[in-house]
Amino acid sequence: MKRNEPIRVAQIMGKLWAGGVEMVVFNYYRAIDKSKVQFDFYYDADSTVEPPQDLIDMGARFIKVPPYQKLPQYLKTLKRYFKENNYKIVHSHINTLSVFPLFSAWTCHIPVRIAHNHSVPGGNEFKRNALKYFLRLFAKVFATDYFACSEKAGRWMFGDTTFEKGKVVVMKNAIDFDRFRPDQDFVESRKKDLEIEDKYVIGCIGRFTFAKNHKFLINVFSEIMKKRDDVVLLLVGDGELRSDIVRWIKEKNIQDNTILVGQVADPENYYRLCNVVAVPSLFEGLSLTTIESQIAGVPVVISNAVPDEAIISNGITKINDTNSVSLWVSSLMSEKVVSLNDSSQDYNIENAVIKVEEWYLRHG
Repeated sequence: MKRNEPIRVAQIMGKLWAGGVEMVVFNYYRAIDKSKVQFDFYYDADSTVEPPQDLIDMGARFIKVPPYQKLPQYLKTLKRYFKENNYKIVHSHINTLSVFPLFSAWTCHIPVRIAHNHSVPGGNEFKRNALKYFLRLFAKVFATDYFACSEKAGRWMFGDTTFEKGKVVVMKNAIDFDRFRPDQDFVESRKKDLEIEDKYVIGCIGRFTFAKNHKFLINVFSEIMKKRDDVVLLLVGDGELRSDIVRWIKEKNIQDNTILVGQVADPENYYRLCNVVAVPSLFEGLSLTTIESQIAGVPVVISNAVPDEAIISNGITKINDTNSVSLWVSSLMSEKVVSLNDSSQDYNIENAVIKVEEWYLRHG
């Protein structure tokens, strides 16, 4: 039977803050056939960024709801919108917290309810990790289908048995390759603006959160500065640890060699400004930064928290002894030429979107 109208999928995003998860879902929306599938993005009222206008122009609807911390109002609002829009599919991207919007979807008898995990616990965040482990017990209670960004994230959230039975869909954190290949004129112009034309630039692109381990990177960079004076640490992003990061930079007396770009709408344009990108994360579901850097042709030094699925070139240095400052120093000072391998095409949005589109059409 031919569809007259596209399927509308409710995408539960949580807070918009220019993070990796929303970038992934936005990538899929930009690439999907919008005559067949449309997205409604549900986002928290206390989000730090506004919805992208280009997505709205393409037909996406952005629906603001109370933050999930105000749980009764959150659930009540979702239930009202779910009933009004008569969705067939609700796709929740808020990891273990997905139990809450999927409960609302269950009460509305929505037939397809996707729990999508983008993360794993780690580090020393005891309270947050305890909550994640508790909520994980309910991960499959209201969900009909299970998605994850990687095998690691899928196994942790839904269990080894569920994963091995093929019940977890691994939806790649795919990107538009062309966006990560800015022309040389742009690169030279931006370097000039930032006064880094003749500098050795170490980049770190990601939110200022505990998981990204900026404090360790700042310590490593202070040691690199003892070996060469032409280095710059380029930090792209923002977040709750901004004031701490500024303080750590001052404590190490590296402020003259550090650039805080802030939160940007075009992070893809900053990879090519770097000689190398650092991903010293304490925990990662996959690491979109690692993927994007390789696509941009920039070598990456990663911690052992980054799954091997993110390695799609010969431009990766993976450090298993994550706390070894000396290993990070030497690795970040060693340049590589990046050549993508065949598995990189799994992360090409042109390929990945076909599978997701077909899945929605088959189940909706």
